[in-house]
Amino acid sequence: MAITSKQLRESWLKFYESKGHVNVGAVSLIGDGTTGVMFNVAGMQPLMPSLLGKPHPLGKRLCNVQGCVRTVDIESVGDESHFTFFEMMGNWSLGDYFKKEKTAWTYELLTKVYGLDGAKLCSTVFEGNESAPRDEETAALLKGLGIAEDHIFYLPKSDNWWELEGTVGTPCGPDNEWFYPIDPEKPAPVFPDDYVEIGNDVYMQYRKTEEGYIPLENKNVDTGFGLDRMLLFLNGLHDGYETDLFAGAIAKLETLTGKKYDGDAAARKAMRIVADHVRTTVMLIGDVNGILPSNTGAGYILRRLMRRAIRYCRQLGVHPGETMQAVASVFIDEVYGEAYPLLTEKKGYILEEIAKEAERFEAMLEKGMAEFEKCIAGIERKNAFMAQKDPAYVRETTIGGKQAFRLYDTYGFPIEFTMELAEERGYGVDKAGFDEAFKEHQEKSRGDLHAGEAKGGLESHSEQAVRYHTATHLLNAALKAVLSPDVNQKGSNITDERMRFDFNFSRAMTPEEIRAVEDLVNEKIKEDIPVVYKEMSLEEARAEHFVGVFDSKYGDMVKTYSIGEFSKEMCGGPHVSHTGELGRFKIVKEQSSSAGVRRIKAILE
Repeated sequence: MAITSKQLRESWLKFYESKGHVNVGAVSLIGDGTTGVMFNVAGMQPLMPSLLGKPHPLGKRLCNVQGCVRTVDIESVGDESHFTFFEMMGNWSLGDYFKKEKTAWTYELLTKVYGLDGAKLCSTVFEGNESAPRDEETAALLKGLGIAEDHIFYLPKSDNWWELEGTVGTPCGPDNEWFYPIDPEKPAPVFPDDYVEIGNDVYMQYRKTEEGYIPLENKNVDTGFGLDRMLLFLNGLHDGYETDLFAGAIAKLETLTGKKYDGDAAARKAMRIVADHVRTTVMLIGDVNGILPSNTGAGYILRRLMRRAIRYCRQLGVHPGETMQAVASVFIDEVYGEAYPLLTEKKGYILEEIAKEAERFEAMLEKGMAEFEKCIAGIERKNAFMAQKDPAYVRETTIGGKQAFRLYDTYGFPIEFTMELAEERGYGVDKAGFDEAFKEHQEKSRGDLHAGEAKGGLESHSEQAVRYHTATHLLNAALKAVLSPDVNQKGSNITDERMRFDFNFSRAMTPEEIRAVEDLVNEKIKEDIPVVYKEMSLEEARAEHFVGVFDSKYGDMVKTYSIGEFSKEMCGGPHVSHTGELGRFKIVKEQSSSAGVRRIKAILE
């Protein structure tokens, strides 16, 4: 049956609501630190506390459509089936119904709602092992629904069992996976080669112990069906980029590039990468806990995606920033705005941040590519020279770790970006050498910080004074955000007890402005953002929009400190490693310092 993504999303929720489930909605894509992962990678992940026994405020029957991000195989994006963002359609029983109801409902949904032929459905169940028995109960229920016995397959734990690896005391159990022929018209399809998995029902009926598995008193059901995969399948398509989720974005890229998606393979791959990575970019920046590209954590993954998209925009011969903004607008306006209304609210912000990152990387990309080509040329020269001297010489095909680190440190090339470029040219990268160079850089940065090469208004280099110094950077950025981008630091004085900060502004701040600045600084402290040190050329620092607060005469190389994308300053240090170390920021006084200059006195509580 032909179906749109909107219809699929709505039909899933409507069906399970008719079975007494409450739609709990989607939560943030960004991991909250409780599950040990950077992004939500499965629909059940946000509900883990309830699956582990904590009562859910909305009851025991729940459903939703949850966005997920998986980035373990970014390099695979470009084929017809890999995506970094996708949606999981889920429903759960928290100690309520179990196998009988769930098998019947899944069968009903697939056959009555989505029109699949029940005679063609296949299903897999747990074959049993020394720890838990064969799942004959589920198999019997499937047969009772009309699924032929030779369409039910018993598979080992690696295929049909769910548990949290490395844990003890957590719920776990067998799962029941549903399959349908890739080509429903093909006679006598062979399982599993001719079938596609369309979803699974997990039955959490055991608790894992040191000795094995014991039955749970309150059993859970955890269902997961991929919306993107189901949409592809129900529409009889084999290319995930031909569904309505991507059709508008691909059409926009065809218009902007003058190329056809079904033309040459290189253009098709590039369009897929740009479309996928821009979609994920939109979702991550537009999330309720939205992030921005940076050099650490989730922000690093986002930067890596955006810079890969920029590179492929250039391959397509279009302006990266403008193209990515146009594609992002399609996803917001035509595809996801209704299901994720926050994207519409944040559209201007999302497009602005895309443009900023594109401009930032474009400023360094040509120089970085030239440096990459120099690395390749150097290896080739060495190979040619050595081959003349020794016919048995084995050709060198690895870019050195220090060279790769220079591409990262100076030109903003994520190591994975360099590795992908190298692979396309038949080269590898010394990743261990890169890691060692990165480690040496971190140690040098820490040493420079503790040496306190430039005091920056500090009367001492005590731990408390260093905290105040970092707080001046947050305050400077907050004043720019609340008052005016033209605000600049005019001086500071820091002791162990307080900080004094002078800045250009023509009038006294209102109480509301003071409170807004204070709140913004404390918000960034609460986010516990890493403070990242980096040494670079003055030209590079300006290209990356680092601020020199005193308009000093800088040398060719400068020291910079960035706090996410919120604060970027050329500064001698020293600083804390994370903003969470600062405590609570409080402005105690705002007054005139001199004509056109205001002064803030503040403390860290």
